[in-house]
Amino acid sequence: MAKKTEATVEDKLRELYNLQLIDSRIDEIRNVRGELPLEVKDLEDEVEGLNTRVVKLSAKLEELNESIKDKKNRIEESKSLIKKYTEQQKNVRNNREFNSLSKEIEFQELEMELAEKHIREFKAQIEQQNEVVNASKDRMSQRAEHLKHKKAELEEILKETEKEEQALMKMSQDHATTVEARLIKAYTRIRTSVRNGLAVVPIERGASGGSYFTIPPQVQVEIASRKKIITDEHSGRILVDAALAEEQVEAMEKVFAKL
Repeated sequence: MAKKTEATVEDKLRELYNLQLIDSRIDEIRNVRGELPLEVKDLEDEVEGLNTRVVKLSAKLEELNESIKDKKNRIEESKSLIKKYTEQQKNVRNNREFNSLSKEIEFQELEMELAEKHIREFKAQIEQQNEVVNASKDRMSQRAEHLKHKKAELEEILKETEKEEQALMKMSQDHATTVEARLIKAYTRIRTSVRNGLAVVPIERGASGGSYFTIPPQVQVEIASRKKIITDEHSGRILVDAALAEEQVEAMEKVFAKL
């Protein structure tokens, strides 16, 4: 049985760069979506919040209307009592009874005035609350319409990219298993610590990709020899030579075209 050939440093570099190309492709797809998922979530929260507000305000309006009904009933009760006491005054036997009934009538009149005052206050609150409810409903309607468009936009993008993204994610996982654990750990650490997610970059114009720091000629020669894993001393990124990078880009583009 033939002994399995150990992967060379060049093989490892090619696999690492392939993994980087796959993950960068996934990043591109997610960048197309951009902030849309967050926008949709924020809009959903805003619409829900406005709806909750309208429900609470509507409940408050119902309470105010019930309070007005109660005060109107109280006024009717006072009117009935005033009528009753006025009739009783016609049959009193002395001034004490007459004065007592007069005080009852006066009290009911004050109760009516107070109830009418409360009714005016409740109506003013209702008018104010209605303005807030209408403004909230208008705002909710506008945001709901905006949400509808944003959801449609997001769904369209997801429809176009979801299949490719899932295929790429599986490809990324499969490629990760072909690279030794030590390198995958380093790759993941670098990738999560840099803004653009580039952990493996080619030499471009004598500097590491995306960097302005020049790499010494002797180090460039070492990188081109593909005999050991070399990292950029400034960014910590793993470096590959431009020729290897170009070859892998061309190879992976053919793979991506089939997705």
